[in-house]
Amino acid sequence: MLILSRKINESIVIDGRITVKIVRLDGDVVKVGIQAPADVPVHRQEVYDEIQRSNKQALTTGKRTVPRIKSASPASKESPESQVVVSLT
Repeated sequence: MLILSRKINESIVIDGRITVKIVRLDGDVVKVGIQAPADVPVHRQEVYDEIQRSNKQALTTGKRTVPRIKSASPASKESPESQVVVSLT
């Protein structure tokens, strides 16, 4: 882990694309501004951990999250729109 000292309004640049700036000090709390490209997700650690937990749970539950689409018998004389049946199981 790299540890750096920064003062208010000083920044750190990561990979030439991400800028971390010390914005304000409120007692023992540091306000940090992060400027990153839209394709780089930036989360607080507790939010990131929850996303990872949810993703892992979704992979292991075995439940379908996308409805399965079943079509009616091809001999039906109804319009194609009415032949599609959505099953939520």
